[in-house]
Amino acid sequence: MQTNKCLQLGIVLLLIFSCKNETQTKVDSEIKVVKEIKPQYTLTKDQTHNKFSSTIEPILRVKSGAIIEAFTEDAFDEQLDINSTVEDLKNFNLDLVHPLTGPVYVEDAQPGDVLKITLHEIEVGDWGWNAIVPGFSFVADSIEGSYLRTYKLGKDVTHVNFKDNIRLTLNPFPGVMGVAPATSELLSTIPPRANGGNMDDPNMTKGTTIYFPVFVEGGLFSIGDGHALQGHGEVCGTAIEVPLRVIYEIELVKNKTIKEPQYETDDYYATTGFGTTIDEAAKKATLYMIDYLMTEYQLTQLEAYALCSLSADLKIAETVDVPHMLVTMHIPKSVFEKDHKY
Repeated sequence: MQTNKCLQLGIVLLLIFSCKNETQTKVDSEIKVVKEIKPQYTLTKDQTHNKFSSTIEPILRVKSGAIIEAFTEDAFDEQLDINSTVEDLKNFNLDLVHPLTGPVYVEDAQPGDVLKITLHEIEVGDWGWNAIVPGFSFVADSIEGSYLRTYKLGKDVTHVNFKDNIRLTLNPFPGVMGVAPATSELLSTIPPRANGGNMDDPNMTKGTTIYFPVFVEGGLFSIGDGHALQGHGEVCGTAIEVPLRVIYEIELVKNKTIKEPQYETDDYYATTGFGTTIDEAAKKATLYMIDYLMTEYQLTQLEAYALCSLSADLKIAETVDVPHMLVTMHIPKSVFEKDHKY
């Protein structure tokens, strides 16, 4: 009888100990998820340039894994303010468009490598604006006129009222992210290219990891053109344009090569393709996804092509940044039994 009581007591103690360990593991896991990301470096909104070129000197040199806090300016470089009117659109200087915070040089990064950028935190500034500039929109040949609307914002603002009965949820993201192209020419930041640039993709927001092909030593990564809210396509030519505070992590990936940026979230993996037409951009995004599936999941080319047709989604990121537009292809990670990342 005494032996049975001892055995029962032992079982109870074992269950209690097991539950305690399980609870502690769960708590530890939750703590890990909400762990604060502390920046190691801070870049100000005055440390900017507005071209893409291999000749632009870096403002910061870091090792792989650096966490950077970057303040960015609005797309018009403070040529407007919250009290601006539509008349002010007549006087803005296009040469000042897209001040980008950077470039950042990553040690040991060489052409053929990949830079991995993880967006940890994104905060909007105190105000923003949305405009229609004559001649610069997706249907500029069909709709005439100028438009300007300013919005009072702030880091704790989550919604804006477009009209009394129209409420919009903010989704802040940087419209421009990119590395330096392999040219000494000073390229416009307005169109997206293989180096990234003005991709204007609202999916590239907090929690997203973006991969950029490296074309020059150090990579030379820059970020800017903050958006508080934008639909896919950015059809009128602008989002709610804002200054941002962004905390991002920059890592070097060796022995991986991609032709154009790719990105992922916990839910999906995405490829991007730029082109002078939607058809061209969509074709490139599809072919890049096929290559990704073949490499990462050991599918044949035909299997990967078929899977794209069954489970992947083509999305128009933007249509207005002439001479290029951007299309992406997303595939849900839920179709794979085991996730495989770079």
